[in-house]
Amino acid sequence: MKVSQTRKHRGSMSFHAGLAAENRIAQDYERRGFPVARQRWRGKTGEVDLIVKDGEGLIFIEVKQSRSFERAAHRVSAAQMRRIYSCAEEYLGTQPLGSLTDVRFDVALVNGHGETQIIENAFAHC
Repeated sequence: MKVSQTRKHRGSMSFHAGLAAENRIAQDYERRGFPVARQRWRGKTGEVDLIVKDGEGLIFIEVKQSRSFERAAHRVSAAQMRRIYSCAEEYLGTQPLGSLTDVRFDVALVNGHGETQIIENAFAHC
């Protein structure tokens, strides 16, 4: 396989692993009573992996998948958090209560064994 084909193959595998991780997390939230409002919502400033309903409020979720929870957690950067805040602000503009909507930002980690770890209100910890 040529180098460019190898990169494409790796990129495709990572993309599909990311989708599988997002689907696993979406199912976990739904099982716990948080219906999925949007998956992979794209706004002008970027994308939010998952948005779930929490009563009248919303939870914006960034999903990170890697070999270990630690590696996955280290992949959430300050710049990425700013982008997610911006996307959330844009999404809230489409909601009846707008910026008065109660929101929370979670990070969902998936390790190489498919195990999950949810960090609720994760951005407040940074």
